[in-house]
Amino acid sequence: MFRNYMKIAFRNTWKNKGYSAINIFGLAAGLATCLLILLFVVDELSYDRFNEKADRIYRVDTEINFGGSHQHMAVTTDPLGATIKADFPQVEQYVRFRDYGGFRVKKDNENVQEARVVHADKTLFDVFTFPLLAGNAGTALADPSSIVITEAMARKYFGSTDVVGKTLRVDDNRDYTVSAVMKNMPAQSHFQYDFIVPLHTEESRQGNWLSHNFATYIVLKKGADEKKLAAQLPGFVKKYVGPQAQSFLSASYDELEKAGSYIRYSLTPLTGIYLHSNKAAELGRRGNIQYVYIFSAIALFILLIACVNFMNLSTARSANRAKEVGVRKVLGSDKRNLVAQFLTESIFISFLSMLIAVCLAQLLLPLFNELAGKTVTLGLFTKPWLLPSLLALMLLVGLLAGSYPSFYLSSFQPVTVLKGRLAGGFRRSWLRN
Repeated sequence: MFRNYMKIAFRNTWKNKGYSAINIFGLAAGLATCLLILLFVVDELSYDRFNEKADRIYRVDTEINFGGSHQHMAVTTDPLGATIKADFPQVEQYVRFRDYGGFRVKKDNENVQEARVVHADKTLFDVFTFPLLAGNAGTALADPSSIVITEAMARKYFGSTDVVGKTLRVDDNRDYTVSAVMKNMPAQSHFQYDFIVPLHTEESRQGNWLSHNFATYIVLKKGADEKKLAAQLPGFVKKYVGPQAQSFLSASYDELEKAGSYIRYSLTPLTGIYLHSNKAAELGRRGNIQYVYIFSAIALFILLIACVNFMNLSTARSANRAKEVGVRKVLGSDKRNLVAQFLTESIFISFLSMLIAVCLAQLLLPLFNELAGKTVTLGLFTKPWLLPSLLALMLLVGLLAGSYPSFYLSSFQPVTVLKGRLAGGFRRSWLRN
């Protein structure tokens, strides 16, 4: 039966080429737009999820309210990382970053300014998933004179990735030995760096709980409750920050709190930083969850318009197919069979539209990436979720767009339509009034 429905669908599509072309390309344009928006939304929602421990990584943030000044920062103090790991058994590891700004790298007879430079603890690769092409992750940042560079920088300065042990001259006054080469940071990382230098804190900052300059990330042990840890942080602040605050301000921490002043630590999930965090001293770039909502709504609206347009064109042709319906009913077809036939035709057109939409999306991707500032790819065979999503969308559109026309056409009564009069359960199409 299904094979017969497909034959009829193909014949009707071929027989009415003009109508079919309008329907197919109109639907394809809507689907292509939705597909591009879908790629954008998925890309925005996928930030930092490439990390194997992404669901257990949190950034420690600081909120300070003092003397009428309020700050919410994405940085903490120097000793926080090591202390929080020592005090709380549920903390598996930590890593601190500090961005001192870029430096100049010697290349031949010129100095090249590089901005994507960060200092990080040697535990970096215990927390984040940045695969190495060469070098040892455990020792890559152990030596103060070592440096980890990305594949792109290795090729830029040495012409290959086999560069472990080679030297980079920085700012004309310091030499770093390349200890490891890592793959370029994924585009979906909220921070982007090409050079990673070992972080060694100045003695003046060691033990200082009032100077906030370090982005601190922690990874919790499996099964650890982030909320329980967050509930213990006020006591942690009082224990370590309180004495220094009292010494500096000549008032106890309890007195400061009574006066409305406070220092608080909070935990931000790694996967929520890019879209939901908007604090001072953010380490990397930020997105906006509002854009995700807005573009998702636009995609749904475009899809709805495309489906309604499909319905309108289908019901507009009802007079041309009325006798076909009448003959089929006389020959024994019931309403269920007719509905199935028309829905099959609708899904067939949706299938053709989806094929064209995928081609259109691929052609428009370079322009889309330029406008959106993205580097998304279609990746039909590299993104396991995409093909099932496209098939589901195709079926949804086919069923949604074909539902009204199929029930409308199948409701025609054979006697009246064979006499040349369109009558039936639906006197007028509400979609066209």
